Amino acid sequence: MVATSEGTDVLRTVREAVTASSAGRVFGEPVAENGTIMLPVAKIAGGGGGGGGSGPASEGQPEGSGGGFGTAARGLGVFVLRDGKVRWHPAVDVNRIVLGGQVVAVTAVLVAGVLLRGRQRQALRRPGLRRPGLRRK
Repeated sequence: MVATSEGTDVLRTVREAVTASSAGRVFGEPVAENGTIMLPVAKIAGGGGGGGGSGPASEGQPEGSGGGFGTAARGLGVFVLRDGKVRWHPAVDVNRIVLGGQVVAVTAVLVAGVLLRGRQRQALRRPGLRRPGLRRK
């Protein structure tokens, strides 16, 4: 594989992104006011990859390469330092709470449906009960 200037630009960009993912990105700048210091905290994740290849020479397909890098950050909360004491205040993710409630509701509906169908089948199997639509001779 032939190294190109474009390939080295990709490597340089990836190196810069990795070195930028430091503790300074996780802990934000402290905010101080009236004797209280607040230190915001975030969770940062990243990943990258790349590759290259070429097609069959007999078909005249050219060589190619590519790469990518991505990061994601989410606020976790804040440390509050006041009067020599440290307290943790977690960030509330309302979207996650709503999603959890929806999952619980859908699961409850599905379980209730399965239980009701099972009870109906048991009731129809008991002797002496008529099935709808069937006539006794």
